[in-house]
Amino acid sequence: MPLTPEQKAEIEAQRGESHLTMRAVSDGMEAHLYKAHEVLDHGFIRVVDYMGDDAAICQAARVSYGRGTKSVQNDAGLIRYLMRHWHSTPFEMCEIKLHVKLPVFVARQWIRHRTANVNEYSARYSILDREFYIPASDQLAAQSVVNNQGRGAALEGEEAARVLEILKTDSNRSYDNYEAMISDEGQQGLARELARMNLPTNIYTQWYWKVDLHNLFHFLRLRADAHAQYEIRVYADAICKVVADWVPAAYGAFEDYRLGGANLSGKAMECVRKMIRGEEVTQETSGMSKGEWREFEILIKE
Repeated sequence: MPLTPEQKAEIEAQRGESHLTMRAVSDGMEAHLYKAHEVLDHGFIRVVDYMGDDAAICQAARVSYGRGTKSVQNDAGLIRYLMRHWHSTPFEMCEIKLHVKLPVFVARQWIRHRTANVNEYSARYSILDREFYIPASDQLAAQSVVNNQGRGAALEGEEAARVLEILKTDSNRSYDNYEAMISDEGQQGLARELARMNLPTNIYTQWYWKVDLHNLFHFLRLRADAHAQYEIRVYADAICKVVADWVPAAYGAFEDYRLGGANLSGKAMECVRKMIRGEEVTQETSGMSKGEWREFEILIKE
């Protein structure tokens, strides 16, 4: 289970408290505050704190006093303009702090986004729990023959069962050895900072992750994409649902211009113009490489 009964009770106690404040709050985000949203088999995301809302984005863009005098409709239009023209600083006025529990190999992908503040659970100081990510059988797939960093056809039957058994057996064996090394039958045992190196990357870690909305949108644009690895994509999808309630106008613009939009090269734009004029365009006449052309075809046919 991602959360123990004690952790759930602690969260409910936090959600039961309320504090008077003069700062702007988002009703949509208040509903998510402290609540854990389960991800994968043992993971979760939960909002620990946040700052700002849609109005804060507009306030920063206009440098206005208070909330200003513009209507919600005008605010939404301004936010769409800012998103459409790649303005960044107004979105940086909003921040979110998340508590995330995730497999180590997902954390290593996630940490590539270096525009956040991170504090991770220390396995030098504390002992990691016996919790490993074991994929559901429908997520076991062979190596893609097209994409060197992606998955191909799903494994089935005996092969899928064999792989699952290997993952479970190796994970538990490594943890047994980890426990044995740090507590060698009453003797001093190996230092925790050394014993952890024997653990597999599917073991779960936790961290606090604080990021502004501009950089969060960049993270979500890459990690909520259909081509992102499944195990990080499900975390991004869970965060998307929270952000949509927190800043609905900003998320709507992000969904339209970033998640649902596309950037085209100059060559691709020229191909689109020729197609609109009714001209036939092929990979050979496009000026694109085979890889670029394949991606372009996927884009315009979706």
